[in-house]
Amino acid sequence: MKPPPIALHLGRALLVAASLLALSGCSTTGTDETANDPLEGFNRGVFAFNQGFDKAVIKPVAEGYRWALPKPVRDGVKNVLDNLKAPVILANDLMQGQFERAGVTIGRFIVNTTVGLGGVSDYASDIGLEQHGEDFGQTLAVWGFGEGPYLMLPVLGPSNPRDLTGLIADIFLDPLSYVASANDVEYLTGVRTVVRAIDTRSRHIEDLDDLERTSLDFYAALRSLYRQKRDDEILNGATPPLPIIPSYSRSSDPGNAQAAARGN
Repeated sequence: MKPPPIALHLGRALLVAASLLALSGCSTTGTDETANDPLEGFNRGVFAFNQGFDKAVIKPVAEGYRWALPKPVRDGVKNVLDNLKAPVILANDLMQGQFERAGVTIGRFIVNTTVGLGGVSDYASDIGLEQHGEDFGQTLAVWGFGEGPYLMLPVLGPSNPRDLTGLIADIFLDPLSYVASANDVEYLTGVRTVVRAIDTRSRHIEDLDDLERTSLDFYAALRSLYRQKRDDEILNGATPPLPIIPSYSRSSDPGNAQAAARGN
């Protein structure tokens, strides 16, 4: 089945984006953290569900994944997934006017796809082409859109209207979805998402356990860290380093992961 033209996909994404961004407005001025969580009661309910789902499903699977596969194999899996995300990162580099970073993204993709054997090895980092992440949520922030109210999404975790819009747009910017659709193997995009979630969770089991154990209010701690981490990513690392917390809703790069997607 041939996919519809990319313009049609993007048009649908932008219709969703328009309704979501109406919640956030165009101001980038920061707001009081508590005041910017008007749906806190609902969000905490979703957070509780996410914690339960994580403890029952995601964490045990991640622990099994880490037990079954040696670290070099897991690193190879992560490298391949990161390499597949390069076209989306490149598109957002360009839309943000970050042409030098776009050149790094192109160089990384070429080097890792060839010398790195399809991305299994991150040879590009070894020669100084360091990985970075970009997504359409960051692009919207650069364009001047405010984040809007805090949202806790089922399974995906911490977000806001701007980042949720970005997540939707990035799906339609991803060439793999069109390649999979054209070859009737749409399930591959789902498989990639699941593997990414399991791999990411497996790398942060102890980090998240420690954070939960030491936080007086785990929900509030994740909310704060998510906002700080997203600000850091929007500014391309111009803020002090923050704790590494994974996100399943978007690709995460070394040292640049966001809040836990299940809320844990």
